[in-house]
Amino acid sequence: MKKEPRLPQLTMDQLDEKQKPLGEQIMKVSSVGLGGPYNPLLRSPVLGQRLFDLFAYLRWNTSVPLRLNEFAILIIGRQWRSQVEWFAHAPIATKAGLSPQIIAELKQKKRPSGMAEDEAVVYDFVTELTTTHKVSDATYARAKKVFSDQQIVDLTAVAGNYVMVAMILAATETTVPPDKEEPFKPGEE
Repeated sequence: MKKEPRLPQLTMDQLDEKQKPLGEQIMKVSSVGLGGPYNPLLRSPVLGQRLFDLFAYLRWNTSVPLRLNEFAILIIGRQWRSQVEWFAHAPIATKAGLSPQIIAELKQKKRPSGMAEDEAVVYDFVTELTTTHKVSDATYARAKKVFSDQQIVDLTAVAGNYVMVAMILAATETTVPPDKEEPFKPGEE
């Protein structure tokens, strides 16, 4: 017997007057419609709107190059085994120029080989920050050689934002669209 979703998928027709403006904005940019993190966020439209505005910066206007920004999102998606984050962002990362080999190795929970210096800095910085809750002087110094202060702050915000998104997705058991295959299979670590 299939388990009922914690938050049934909303449609535009179901949105109330507080949710509808956000729903309309989401539909203009989302590859999954009102799915993914938007379905739970519509339950809290004020928070949803504020996060949508933050996403607009962190996804499309951040100072971090798109290839590296998407790599940071995938690192978080892999740490959290987030079906939705990986499903949505692996194709974007590939299109932005991140090597399919790097994506495949990351998916296998390996430190990718063959990374360019900026990719290695992103991997080490994000992984160190999210697993040890700090960044060593050596890792920070490497980041300073590759990135501006703004890029370091933006990279940190991207990582933190996608931890929050992964948490929302996990708490609400949100997964990929029903007609799509989950990237992480049962039994895979």
